Amino acid sequence: MNKTWLIIQREYSTRVKNKRFIIVTFLMPLLIVGLIAGSAYLSISGTEHREIAVVDPNGFIQSSLKNTSQISFSFPKDVDTVNYIKKGFTDILILPKFEDKKKADYILRSKKSMGLTLQQTITTKINSAIEDQMLQEAGIQQSVLDSIHSASQFAELKAYEDKGGSSKESNAGLAMGIGYASGLLIYITMFIYGAMVMRGVMEEKTNRIAEVIISSVKPFELMMGKIIGIGAVGLTQFLMWITLIITLTSVAMGLLPADVQHQVAALQQSNGQMAGAGGMAQASEAATKIYQMQHTIQTANWPLIISCFVFYFMGGFLFYSALFAAVGSVVNEDPQDAQSLMFPITMPLIFSYLITNMVTQNPNTPIAFWASMIPFSSPMVMMARVAYGVPSAVSYWELGLSMAILIAGFLFTTWLSGKIYRTGILLYGKKVTWKVMLKWVTTKQF
Repeated sequence: MNKTWLIIQREYSTRVKNKRFIIVTFLMPLLIVGLIAGSAYLSISGTEHREIAVVDPNGFIQSSLKNTSQISFSFPKDVDTVNYIKKGFTDILILPKFEDKKKADYILRSKKSMGLTLQQTITTKINSAIEDQMLQEAGIQQSVLDSIHSASQFAELKAYEDKGGSSKESNAGLAMGIGYASGLLIYITMFIYGAMVMRGVMEEKTNRIAEVIISSVKPFELMMGKIIGIGAVGLTQFLMWITLIITLTSVAMGLLPADVQHQVAALQQSNGQMAGAGGMAQASEAATKIYQMQHTIQTANWPLIISCFVFYFMGGFLFYSALFAAVGSVVNEDPQDAQSLMFPITMPLIFSYLITNMVTQNPNTPIAFWASMIPFSSPMVMMARVAYGVPSAVSYWELGLSMAILIAGFLFTTWLSGKIYRTGILLYGKKVTWKVMLKWVTTKQF
């Protein structure tokens, strides 16, 4: 055990003191912020605008068909399917005569194909226009309809998570974001640090360093030391990222104008309700948005989420890294051999990530339950479910069973990989397959 601890210290200290580790640790949060800002900019600037000419024999569509930021509707008299491009339109929408509530098809002609989202927007607007016309025919004036449409947008959904005799506000959007981000981080780190373990084992084997080391250390102890040491490096990096993000957030809040900070504090004390003209002035839009963001973030159970993330990150890393280490021990100098042997390991990772994307939207389906129990997928899938709350989305017995199975899975893959490592680390000049490795596992070794 003492030798394993020395290996853990060596693997941890050599990587943490590396300049690349320090640079990546401090630049990664800035890179993530840049990617988010870049994605937001591209999503805004990358939207297309369509000029649509509408041929309407009904007469009532024009008053109800409203323009959007991406679609402009026009009702010219001299445009048809032959000349709409020359007239400066990107599309032409040909409506039939809507009569007797019979099903009717309308046609959209375009030079360039229109995306599904814009097509659905047009469908929704046409149906809304027909609905408004039917309401007018029933005796409701258009001005009354417009007034009702604008006045009815006052209701806001507040979801609460029941906990015995008490309840706590929850936010499905935040839970979905946390689940997706947690799953994505675990998915990426499984590849990065798992491959790091594999490369470390391969280098020690090809450089013949392993032969010297295992003369005083058992192969199993060497493998365990490398896995835990590199896993601790990844965990350290995550904790430093969290600390850096919290620090940057605190600094950013301190740079806000004093009046905005005062308004945010007042909103927090009054639970979002500020007095009117007779008391404190109404909060500014900036203060309101900051308060709403803070309030939304506070609805999550962060101690539970962070503790579960640490457990499933380490559990998933130990589970997969043992398999990556086994692959590294049997590969010589041909990287193609490593790629072919990694395929059975990477496929469950990719499949688990796809399941995680579904579970972030539907955390209580049967596939979500079973995927959160199987060790190959539970590190990502269970985090997607835990973000929705415990015990509202995940009961305590489900969480405990998932953790127990993951621990058992890690112990099994470590034992399995240890038997492969014991033989493969000293094997040179022979191409090894999974079939051969399974024979090593079933063969009694000394």
